[in-house]
Amino acid sequence: MTGWDSPDTAQFRRDMRSMEQWPFDGAVIYAQGLGSDGKPFDARAAFNTNHWESTCFSKALADLKAARSDKLTDNSLILGANPGNVDWFDGAGWKEIQEHWRLLTRLAREGGLRGLLFDPEPYTEPYKQFSYRHQTDRARHSFEEYCRQARQRRHELMEAIVAEYPNTVLCTYFLFSECSQALGTGAEPQAELSNDGYGLLPSFADGMLDRMPATVTLTDGNEAAYRYNSDAAFDAAFVRIKNACQALVSPGNRAKFRAQVQVSHGIYLDAYVNPPTSPWYIDGLGGPRVDRLEANVAAALHAADQYAWVYGEGARWWPPRAPGATAPKTWTEAMPGIEFALLSSKDPAEAARHKLKEMRSEGTLTNLLLNGDFTVGKDGQPESWGHWQDEKQSHGSFSHDPALGATRAGSGCLSGIEHGCFVQAVKVGPGQRYLLSAKLRKNGAGAAWLQARWQTAEGKWTAEDRDVRFAPAPGAADPSSWREVTGIASVPAGAGQLVVLVGVSEQQNHDDRVWFDDVLVAPIAPISTILEAPR
Repeated sequence: MTGWDSPDTAQFRRDMRSMEQWPFDGAVIYAQGLGSDGKPFDARAAFNTNHWESTCFSKALADLKAARSDKLTDNSLILGANPGNVDWFDGAGWKEIQEHWRLLTRLAREGGLRGLLFDPEPYTEPYKQFSYRHQTDRARHSFEEYCRQARQRRHELMEAIVAEYPNTVLCTYFLFSECSQALGTGAEPQAELSNDGYGLLPSFADGMLDRMPATVTLTDGNEAAYRYNSDAAFDAAFVRIKNACQALVSPGNRAKFRAQVQVSHGIYLDAYVNPPTSPWYIDGLGGPRVDRLEANVAAALHAADQYAWVYGEGARWWPPRAPGATAPKTWTEAMPGIEFALLSSKDPAEAARHKLKEMRSEGTLTNLLLNGDFTVGKDGQPESWGHWQDEKQSHGSFSHDPALGATRAGSGCLSGIEHGCFVQAVKVGPGQRYLLSAKLRKNGAGAAWLQARWQTAEGKWTAEDRDVRFAPAPGAADPSSWREVTGIASVPAGAGQLVVLVGVSEQQNHDDRVWFDDVLVAPIAPISTILEAPR
């Protein structure tokens, strides 16, 4: 989580507990240093010749040591390429930059952070650290000479980083992804890069790989994903960065690139609330735009090695930086349903549990299933439920157990099933969302599950690639006790029926049994109308 309201170390210490409510694994933090003149400075501006002492960050380190969270575990300390007024051939200037990186890396390690986040964007005019045409000495040195020098400077920075934090994670808002347009043009990448605003960045990154041990991870944040609005866009970017962008580094570093460079994607929250006239606008594609946010974050995570990140400008997650200051609007006010959207894209099972608890407390659960609590049996079978098993391999039994139940007497029992389930279908509407839940109890071998499949209104199977199966969390409880399994399913195009299957696989004999009870299919409100549960 990052953006215009990113905290300094003091605010992170003060407000960390309130931030743990949001569905994030970490935050981007910046450090305020104290100069020898007693004046504070922003350590994000690390590309300058100012001299920093290790004592500059004593207060920042105290803040970080006092702010440890079991939830916000993947925090990064940010620094940028600003002001960027040090020439690549200025040896004395680069010694100061090297020391800046060293001290911030030490602060990250001693402060318990995951590592650094580097922002290469040149916010300070007219300086552009990675643009060849903006270098002051370009009349004396060719583009190739500047590339070699940028690579050498990164050697120096990486050596300082590794000496301080040998297993750090180095994240970026963008890296190779920003220069991928130099590939596939038919021209040599170097010729394209010499005129590119970030043309020296690949050489700088190549220098990272030169000196990067196997314990260090480098993440390309792919800020270009701000405008992506489909699974295909995220998938294509992952392949492009992982494969094509290897051409931007020297051949000897490509194996290391494949092993240690991770792909991430940026999500620009403002694009989901901006008007259509904005150049930064994500269309809802016929639905609420917060639904697109959920879909795109899920796609970003699917097409990433580990991280996706969100950036916001127009609203805030953190409280105001100055205590007592007027609070701007929060992201939950700017985009109702955003918390649930982010949680659902990141951890669907947890989002389902959250929604089930909320709907129970509000009394809004409406079960579309008949005899979902299995209280009614007929001819030894639970009424309103069909059953199926693979008869070529499975010869188990299905029954109604009138005595055993999770909340009251009655359950459906499967025993000796190689692969089979109880089945019931309900009518659903396209584009709607449904909460599914079941309680199960297990004795002996077998894997129990709850599954949603899809049929057309006429009863023909459809959208099999959108089937969803849910299982209880491993080790969540004693397997012989009643456990709850919960999930959320969205109706795909063309579907008119949701087919609920509660079943088991790999039972060995009739002593292996699974009981199901309190099976639920409940419509939930469109995400755009979801409000946060009371806290």
